[in-house]
Amino acid sequence: MDSSPAETTQHALLNILEDFAAEKSGLEHGQRAMLNLLDDFDAEKARMEGAQRAVLNILEDSVAEKTHLEAAQRSMLNILDDFSSEKQQLEAAQGAMVNILDDFSEEKGRLEETQRAVLNILDDFEMEKNKVEIVNQQLGKEIEERRRVETQVQGVNTELVASNKELEAFAYSVSHDLRAPLRSIDGFSLALLEDYADKLDSHGVDQLQRVRRAAQRMSSLIDGMLNLSRVTRSPIHREPLDLSAIARSIAEELRQAEPSRNVEFLIQGGLTATGDSPLLRAALENLLRNSWKYTSGHDSAKIEFGRTPTNGNSPFFVRDDGAGFDPRYADRLFGAFQRLHTEAEFSGTGIGLATVQRIIHRHGGEIWAEGAVEKGATFYFTL
Repeated sequence: MDSSPAETTQHALLNILEDFAAEKSGLEHGQRAMLNLLDDFDAEKARMEGAQRAVLNILEDSVAEKTHLEAAQRSMLNILDDFSSEKQQLEAAQGAMVNILDDFSEEKGRLEETQRAVLNILDDFEMEKNKVEIVNQQLGKEIEERRRVETQVQGVNTELVASNKELEAFAYSVSHDLRAPLRSIDGFSLALLEDYADKLDSHGVDQLQRVRRAAQRMSSLIDGMLNLSRVTRSPIHREPLDLSAIARSIAEELRQAEPSRNVEFLIQGGLTATGDSPLLRAALENLLRNSWKYTSGHDSAKIEFGRTPTNGNSPFFVRDDGAGFDPRYADRLFGAFQRLHTEAEFSGTGIGLATVQRIIHRHGGEIWAEGAVEKGATFYFTL
């Protein structure tokens, strides 16, 4: 049967009520959910407020941190500036280190060269050492030989001492034992000439005069030998000497002995030496008297005493413009009893220059001569 409109309306109203009840139930559920949401929102709000407070605290800390960070940034900038300066210093140090390494490399090269040189030196030293050992062996042999020679020399010296004593005894004998007979010969010859001149012819007188001259020459030779012996054996007493003054004294004696001669003496001043006064005076006297004698054949003459540079040395010299000598026989000038002129030309014994040479040698010097016939002679000597 068909429903009535009222029933239909009731059914619809019931449905609406049911829907309303369902909607109400849903709304209640929504309200409860909203309440729950509101409760959650309060909790979230509390949490948000806590978060906001935390954020504010963080922001406050951030401001302090920002301040610290700015200070740190400034410090970092300063550090960076210092680092830049340090970097430059480090670069300079690196450059210096590179230069040092370069120098070290060069020094290493020089050191290697030095090491090689040292090795070469060591090799040379080893060779030299071997040579020295050989020389030492030779030197040892020479020392032994020298000792043997010294022993022989001591024996020879002993013999020389004995010989000198014998020579002194001989000189004494010559001085006393031989002169007496010579004086007797000369004296008796003179007595014969004076007492018996009227009983002798010219030939006899000439013979007696020859005997006298021979006796006098023999006496002069004996004197020369004794002087030569004394020069060789007498001790040397060295002292400073004025050779110029000694030469002037000898020249004055020569002038006084023969005042009629026209001889010019040129004696350089300030010539000094160290030596034995009697011996050096005897040497100068022999040289100057020789010049005086060998210029006697000239009307005028010049005799010099001085010192001059010769062959890197400064020897003394005695020079004259007299008879001179043949240079071919210059080596005979200083030999005992050697003469380059005859007795008729110039008197003498041939002892004077030998005496001079021995005096000069005893003073550690040398003597030599230069000259030409009739062009004079120059005698050089060193002390």
